[in-house]
Amino acid sequence: MKPLSARPTSREVMEDAPVIPVIVLTDVALAVPLARALVAGGIRMLEVTLRTPVALACIEAIAKEVPEAVVGAGTVRSAADAQAAVMAGARFAVSPGYTHAVGKACHELELALLPGVATGTEIMLAQEDGYTALKFFPALQAGGSAMLKAWHGPFNDVRFCPTGGITLQNSREFLSLPNVTCVGGSWIVPADALQAGDWSRITRFAAQAAALPRG
Repeated sequence: MKPLSARPTSREVMEDAPVIPVIVLTDVALAVPLARALVAGGIRMLEVTLRTPVALACIEAIAKEVPEAVVGAGTVRSAADAQAAVMAGARFAVSPGYTHAVGKACHELELALLPGVATGTEIMLAQEDGYTALKFFPALQAGGSAMLKAWHGPFNDVRFCPTGGITLQNSREFLSLPNVTCVGGSWIVPADALQAGDWSRITRFAAQAAALPRG
């Protein structure tokens, strides 16, 4: 893995590995061993979603105790979320949609943002604010690979991270597209493996994801 700056760009976040794991944690005690298992498999960009009361504490624990990981905050929906993520040690943010307020806050915080988009209008709004590395969400429900192929013409300067319904099986289809840099997925961290502390299984899935070919 190549060295990264303390504040990676959105493109650097997306280019690091073929997959960014989408992580939901309900127990802070699992955060550090999970991060270590993922890094051991070659995945260091870790999106911890702000969907649980302990998410920020998990981000803080990973940032402090697993320096080789690059932990980010997912489900960032407001400027306050972005600020809290930075305070916890997040080095990038991922949002389910896009607003000017979130984009402006992340610019001011120097926090890399992968804004969520599902329409051409949202892409244009994000581009107006300087964002060209975007999350396509929810990928399958919003048109899947066919939509990304259609967007490649008018938005050929934009790169996407499709998230939502992505699996190991269909990830290859998305990663083969010229405007897809990586995908986001939760399959690398199955709930049963997480709860059982089956770190070797998670490391194996991470290594499998890290080895996926990109078009």
